[in-house]
Amino acid sequence: MFLRLRQLCLVAGKLEPVVEDLRSVFGIEVCHRDPGVGQFGLENALLPIGHSFIEVVAPVEEGTAAGRYLQRRNGDGGYMVIHDTDEIHQWEARMNTLGIRIAATLEVDEYRGLQLHPGDTGGALLEINQTGKGGSLEGAYHPAGPDWQSHVRTDVVTAVVGAELQSDAPEALAKRWGDILERPVVAGKSGFSIELDNARLRFVQARDGRGEGLGGIDLLVPDAEVVRERCRRNDLPLVDGGVLVGGVRFYLGTGDWRGV
Repeated sequence: MFLRLRQLCLVAGKLEPVVEDLRSVFGIEVCHRDPGVGQFGLENALLPIGHSFIEVVAPVEEGTAAGRYLQRRNGDGGYMVIHDTDEIHQWEARMNTLGIRIAATLEVDEYRGLQLHPGDTGGALLEINQTGKGGSLEGAYHPAGPDWQSHVRTDVVTAVVGAELQSDAPEALAKRWGDILERPVVAGKSGFSIELDNARLRFVQARDGRGEGLGGIDLLVPDAEVVRERCRRNDLPLVDGGVLVGGVRFYLGTGDWRGV
């Protein structure tokens, strides 16, 4: 069964400023706004990059889990790491075997998602989902709406190829996620990593004073300097050769995802 990185979610105090920054810096467009997130006291927007998605959510009510997360991590930043699969029932059985609680089960038409309890996973809110029988990355993906393919723009960025989880104990977090996702952990010079079928999860030491969480996203781009210049024009910071948008570090690679 496959396991692919499909969607990364940011949480923001205000939705539209972060969405506009993503659009301006990366040349991407909103494909869908899901009214269903209102049940969680949120509003959202999804923006495709190739076959993957960046989502931004923002609380519109008091007392939401997202609002508490904003306070805990001192502002806008990474929130969720979302995978898709072709065998959601096997993953559900695995979580039961491991004693990982399912915080929420999402079911709409042919879509089914499992949000795992962050107290059992650490790092970030982790989700695995399946649409229909799974399959082509160009096919239906319920969270992105019925016509996401027509909104794909790849002039400036072409793919999401990884996520960076930061922690005061990155090795322990990597091993925990490796156990959950049934993938080996590889130790490297800059930290620890887990390879999925289309991307890499990296686990690094937290150094920004914001604690454990989704701190970075790896992108493939035709020209990194184009992205950096767009960031300068929008008065957004440059960090580690990449850019900082919505409280998240976006790293800019120009080769195959395995080389990022």
